Amino acid sequence: MTGTVETSKFVRELNRVWANLPGWGSLSAVNHSTIGLRFMVTGMVFFLIGGILAMLVRTQLALPEQDLISAELYNQAFTMHGTVMMFLFAIPVLEGLAIYLIPKMIGARDLVFPRISALGYYCYLFGGIIILSSLFLGIAPDSGWFMYTPLSSSVFSPGPGSDFWLLGITFVEISAMAAGIELTVSILRTRAPGMTLSRMPIFCWYILAMALMIVFGFPPLILASILLELERAAGMPFFDVAAGGDPLLWQHLFWLFGHPEVYIIFLPAAGIVSTLIPVFSGRPLVGYRWIVLSIILTGFISFGLWVHHMFTVGIPQLAQAFFSVASMMVAVPTAIQVFAWLATLWMGKVVFRLPMLWIMGFLVIFVCGGLTGVMLALVPFNWQVHDTHFVVAHMHYVLVGGMFFPLMAGLYYWLPLVSGRMLSERMGRWGFWLTFIGFNTTFLLMHLTGLLGMPRRVYTYEAGLGWDWLNLLSSIGGFIMAAGVAMVLLDLLLHYRFGRKATSNPWQADTLEWALDKPPAPYNFVSLPRIQSRSPLWDDPELGERLQAGEGSLVSIEHGRRETWGTDAVTGEPSEICHLPTNSWWPLMAAGALALVCVSLLMRWYPVAILGAVLAALPLFRWSWENGGHPSAAPLTPNDVEDELPLESRTLDGPGRWGMIITLLADGALYLSLLFGWFYLWTAAPQWSAPDDGPLSIWGLVLSGALLTLASLRFRQQARRLARGDEIGVQSGLWQATALGALHVLSLIAVLWVAPLAITDNAYDAVLFFMLLFLLFHSALAVIITALQAWRIKLGYVSARLPYEPQVVWPFWLYTTGIFWVSVALFVFLPMAWGAST
Repeated sequence: MTGTVETSKFVRELNRVWANLPGWGSLSAVNHSTIGLRFMVTGMVFFLIGGILAMLVRTQLALPEQDLISAELYNQAFTMHGTVMMFLFAIPVLEGLAIYLIPKMIGARDLVFPRISALGYYCYLFGGIIILSSLFLGIAPDSGWFMYTPLSSSVFSPGPGSDFWLLGITFVEISAMAAGIELTVSILRTRAPGMTLSRMPIFCWYILAMALMIVFGFPPLILASILLELERAAGMPFFDVAAGGDPLLWQHLFWLFGHPEVYIIFLPAAGIVSTLIPVFSGRPLVGYRWIVLSIILTGFISFGLWVHHMFTVGIPQLAQAFFSVASMMVAVPTAIQVFAWLATLWMGKVVFRLPMLWIMGFLVIFVCGGLTGVMLALVPFNWQVHDTHFVVAHMHYVLVGGMFFPLMAGLYYWLPLVSGRMLSERMGRWGFWLTFIGFNTTFLLMHLTGLLGMPRRVYTYEAGLGWDWLNLLSSIGGFIMAAGVAMVLLDLLLHYRFGRKATSNPWQADTLEWALDKPPAPYNFVSLPRIQSRSPLWDDPELGERLQAGEGSLVSIEHGRRETWGTDAVTGEPSEICHLPTNSWWPLMAAGALALVCVSLLMRWYPVAILGAVLAALPLFRWSWENGGHPSAAPLTPNDVEDELPLESRTLDGPGRWGMIITLLADGALYLSLLFGWFYLWTAAPQWSAPDDGPLSIWGLVLSGALLTLASLRFRQQARRLARGDEIGVQSGLWQATALGALHVLSLIAVLWVAPLAITDNAYDAVLFFMLLFLLFHSALAVIITALQAWRIKLGYVSARLPYEPQVVWPFWLYTTGIFWVSVALFVFLPMAWGAST
């Protein structure tokens, strides 16, 4: 392509195809840059609210025997502070940063499922508003951000506060899961040609690990929230000891999510550190491969540490010893990263610009937090300081030091890319030092307060216990920190108006995002690059200009579609062209309907909630309809010639299939959590009891399973025929699979209907009931999407030339069949064989 790019027809067409709609139409935007920025801005608003709550708490604790606020309001304040910071700020802001940066770093034009990004944002926004509305209504949850049972049960928290937390957080979790799936598939399948895994920017490795940890780490909390809400709203006793439940099950499920969450927050922040240190040291990162290995190890080990939050609840000593050792082991991969950073700094010529100042602050604070973490991993010490301010101080050193400081470094580093302007060095330094001094004044002293025995979550204390001056200084430090944060935020706002213009690569960075215009165009790259190393801009400083001049690849837009490369997960070589959806209202409509479900459940308006669920399903099915060969997507044409590579919908293994598999892995994590709960209650709940003969019809389940298996096999047969290019009889075959699946659903409903389940009397029946609902949901969904596939064949959207969608759906059938038989074996046959009452 030749000519001046600013005036070329190609660039004008790119802008037309990729632009957001104006005015209210911008609410239909799905572009990753827009969605990522919305995540970050919304997260910063929630951060300010959480910070104000923290100041309220510190003001109350500044002096002994104060009654500035009531105990009830204090409980709400610290509960909402933790909830907002953990669920509405830390993770969403980092997800937003990843959503904004990842396509730019891997040389793609967008994420691979843009509508899911938009749905995730609206779920996050509406969920956050629902949770915060309880605060402004004066009915906020007050059981702590971990919502331990039975404190959060309907007996001890009879108001709607806990319901706001459970439903709102579940809503927000949907957002996190959407981002986790999208980022995983995008990083693995849409990297620029030539970007092998070993050439991938180190930040992408961190985000890939974070995304996979979200996929496996969040389902336990989603399950726990659903179970607790069912207990509160419908009386199903999963955590009630008298009815065979166990409150410790909540703690297990919560910390199965909660401990990996610490690393879900830490890893992207560490990715910022690993990205910035080489830039400001002027040399490549030392030990790239070792750091990648340590990222993977951190991800694995973090899932084995959840019990170290429960050393004082009566865990057997052998288990305590195991989890104590495992907790200390996580220091090893973390230390690898710290030593690699120090080595890079040592071997380079460090330039101490503002981002590096925040990085140095991170190194000091995070190492201190890591050391107190090792102390807490020692069981005897843990027993001594459990539930004291020492733990609160440690948590803030790890999370604020491990996340907030790197995040600030990243904002100062990447904002010139977003806005095209530089921030104030002077205001930034004032902001940093006030924050650093204020933070350490607050939380370093809180370690001492905790060692002197001050428990956490107390709303006031007597004078003369030795805590007075420490609390006063901690509160003063909190306000100094707040002043520093306010100065930073003011700098961020003012720089859009008064900041000097940024040069094309102001930090002399090496990664691809700095090859873009500032601010970047919605399509990122005019033409897509081929990558030869990990530092493409250090190898070729003129790469950005050449890509903008159209000297890269994928420079066709006559079809009017949004496209990017689909590449091999390992080698990064192009394998297909992904056609991406344009602006869409379906995500907003689906999220709005889900919000209606959430509010209706809070108000106990169950018919309205059912209506909301139907309204949510309609746009979701509609957007799945506008895929593949649909006229608004990539329909077949008489001249459907593959000039470079096939479109994704003409292949058998595009990113959509990967998305389905990653989604099923997340679903499988939720199912495994349910199995864990089943076996935990069976083996540990003190009042667990079950009949010798199970309440479910064995023959009914076998018949239902046989129908499901036949439906699954029938579907598989049709998918294979399409893959071979044979479309004769496929439509009728899919209708047959639909009919068999429908009979299976009806038989499963019959099994549930006739079963004498006393779901409000004992946990055994409640778990069986939930398991059957879980199976029914998946079976019914399989039937619906199969019927839609049969209909799409009739309309020509699926055919021998468009065989892709059945390949995407087949893993869902396989998974549905698998969990059915596993459930029958473990929930029904095994208790009967073992002797359920023993």
